[in-house]
Formats: sequence, C-alpha cells, structure tokens
Amino acid sequence: MADPDTGGSAEHTPAAPGSAGRASATPGAGTAPVAVCVGESMAVLLPDRPGPLERVDSFRTAVGGAESNVACALAGFGVPSAWVSRIGDDGFGRRLRSAVAAHGVDVSAVQVDPARPTGVYVKESGGSAHPHDLGPGNSRLHYYRSGSAASALSPALLELPEAARILDGARLVHLSGITAALSDDCLELVRALLRERPAGRLVSFDLNWRPALWRDRDPGVLPALLDAADVLLLGADEAEATFGEDDPVRLRRLFPRPRTVVVKDAGHAATVLEHGRTVVTQPALRVAVVEPTGAGDAFAAGFLAGTLRGLDTRSRLRLGHIAAASALTRAGDQGTPPPPGVTAALLAATEEEWARTRVTADGYSSPALAA
Repeated sequence: MADPDTGGSAEHTPAAPGSAGRASATPGAGTAPVAVCVGESMAVLLPDRPGPLERVDSFRTAVGGAESNVACALAGFGVPSAWVSRIGDDGFGRRLRSAVAAHGVDVSAVQVDPARPTGVYVKESGGSAHPHDLGPGNSRLHYYRSGSAASALSPALLELPEAARILDGARLVHLSGITAALSDDCLELVRALLRERPAGRLVSFDLNWRPALWRDRDPGVLPALLDAADVLLLGADEAEATFGEDDPVRLRRLFPRPRTVVVKDAGHAATVLEHGRTVVTQPALRVAVVEPTGAGDAFAAGFLAGTLRGLDTRSRLRLGHIAAASALTRAGDQGTPPPPGVTAALLAATEEEWARTRVTADGYSSPALAA
C-alpha cells in the first residue's frame, strides 16, 4: 500500500505504453445509458468494529467513490447509468468494476491501467470508549491514492471508442470537484466535458470539497468549473469553507450561469435556485443516522433522477432527501431506495406528513404511508 494521501495532487508520470488500458467487460451495456458519471472510485477497507484504527483487528473490503456512488444510486432509481473511469490491473480494480456493475451500471468504458494501481481508502468509525475515538456517528477516511490509475484520467479518454459511444447518447454527465483535484490531466478532462457538450445534454457538478486534495493545488480553478455546469450542487458547509459563503441567494450570485443551483444544509434542508423561478426549500427527513458517508452522493442521484424524469422542483428535492436517507441508514457508502410505492407516497405527502416522517434502518414511518 502506498503512503497515505495527505492532500497533495496525485503524482503524474508519463503514460506507459498501452496505459490507456483495455476496456472492461460490458455488463449492463444492453440499455444505452441516460446518465454517465465520470471520475475516480476506490477500494475501501471497512473496520470490523468502531474505534481508532490502532484498536481495529480486521477489515472487510468494499468499494466507494463519489461518481460511482451516484451512478449506482441512479440505477437504483431506474435511470440507465454508466460509470467511466480508470482502474488498476489488480484485484481491487476487478472487485470495484464488478461491484459497480452488479448495481446495473454500465462499466464498459472503464479502462484498465497495467502500470498504475487502484486507489484505496480506509474508513475509521467512531463509537467506542477508546482514547482518540471520533465519537458515535462520526467517521474519517484515510486515502491511499497517489499515483493511482484514476489520476491518469485525461481528455484522451474522450477519443476512445468505448467512452465516445457511452457519452454520445447521454442526456446527463455528472462530474465532481474530486476529479479536478487529482492531477492536471484530470482537470483538463473536466474542462473538456464542461466545454464540449451537444445541445440537450445536461452537465451536473457536485463541489465535493476535499481540502486535503487541494493542499498542493490551486482551488482557484473551481469557480469557473462550477459556473460552467447546468446543475450545480453545493453543501453549505463546503461552500463556506471554499468560497466564504453559505447563503443560497448569495451563492446563486456567485454562480449565475447554471440553470439550477442546489444548496444542501446538511441534515436540515436543501434549497433550489433556478433561473426565472422562485427559490424552493425542502426540509430533510428525520433520520436515525448509522453512517454519514455517501449521503451527499445519494442526494445528488435522487435530485438528478427527478430532473431526468421532469419532476417539479419540490419533488426533485424530496427524491434527493429520500435517497440520502437510504444511505444514512446503512453502514456502507450506498443505500437501497425504498420500494416505488413508498417513494410515490412520500413525494405526494403533505408538508405536515413529510415533517412527521421518520427513517431508520428498519424502514419508514410516516402518516403518508398509512393505509
């Protein structure tokens, strides 16, 4: 395992011969993807118990990553989705590709790099009585991603037949600030996807602020990227940390070009500001949180699924909150959306019924679900 990523950019070395890689197998490729998520994902080591890492005896393997999380959640909502990235020619990469494909996501444009490894991160979970514990409900991610296969993503990806086929028919391409932080080539790929898009295609961009990744890079590139998107997703806390502003109206002024700006205020509410329309705010559901990691990606997927379905603004926000709740009540990065009937009832719920809804690992309790 490489040294822990301490926030510098991923090291970039000249491409080895053939490092554009070969395409993976093509499970899920029978239906043309409507949404394509482009970016890094990694293998995950999850502790067998809560507590500081020095007290953990064993770990189980899983997978995680913002863009693949969004792709999997979109597929869970019935949106044909693809994930486009690079993985190492190693067991972690094969596991990652297979796990994402198992959610029904098209991984045919994932390239295998014979020279660079798949990135890894280790999750630390709070909830023990040991010194240095993070506290119940808290977690910390320790990254080992420098020089990974995904750090070699570049605009050359767009020339590959597999990626071109996937992207040509996409109605939505989803990106995040994580990819832009990994390397200069990754940044140029993000710029190319924001710049070169056909009429009718939406590009969504989730800030996903990771300060450690930007420590040796210039975050001054971010405003132009965010303002070039059609749908911009911001956490109020990360916007405050990055731009010194967390008010939705003032953030809208900072980013006037996107058609839609979504500002998420953690577990409290989310606000949408659209061109020529009134501001809409929807409170979050009340959730018994098991694990917070992945909730932001799930919210993005729910909101984007609602956008692709043509739902009204309130329903898009509610679908985002429903997706986030499904992730918050699971130990891993990804949750499972509730049955369609439950989702439909919650989308149609009155504000009072919505406010009285409770979500736990055992399911949903709401007046809107009463027979």
